[in-house]
Amino acid sequence: MMQSPVAAINDHYRVIIEKDLSGILSKYVADEQTYVVLEGPRLTSKGYTKVSKGWSDFCLSPIQLNCVDWVEGPYAEQSAEMSWVSGVIRLQVQISNQTFYNIFRASFVLVRKADQWLIHHEHISIVHPDPYGIGDWLKQSTPLPETS
Repeated sequence: MMQSPVAAINDHYRVIIEKDLSGILSKYVADEQTYVVLEGPRLTSKGYTKVSKGWSDFCLSPIQLNCVDWVEGPYAEQSAEMSWVSGVIRLQVQISNQTFYNIFRASFVLVRKADQWLIHHEHISIVHPDPYGIGDWLKQSTPLPETS
């Protein structure tokens, strides 16, 4: 039986935690149109070749993800050939003897290939605390206008 798109992404996180490189790479569409927007300084990886290199180097790095938890979502929708999964994730990261947490937005576009959902686009982004220098423009106590 084919996994749901959410189960496919949760399994993706499992193999990342295990640093199972072949397992990680098996979650992506193996073509040069696959596009990943990263949380780090590199910004993007376009194409399976670059995605593979990035994950290979990640698996050799001192970064260890201890857990990935959904704190909002996951939300998902699917059709016969395409789906998306998104939400907010919390990572517990360990580097040497230092452990810390990060919160990220996560969105995936998956395509159905040979009865499995594969990632064709991934976007992971960390929240910038004040991107415009004015704080949040959403006012907490603004009353809504009355309608008649």
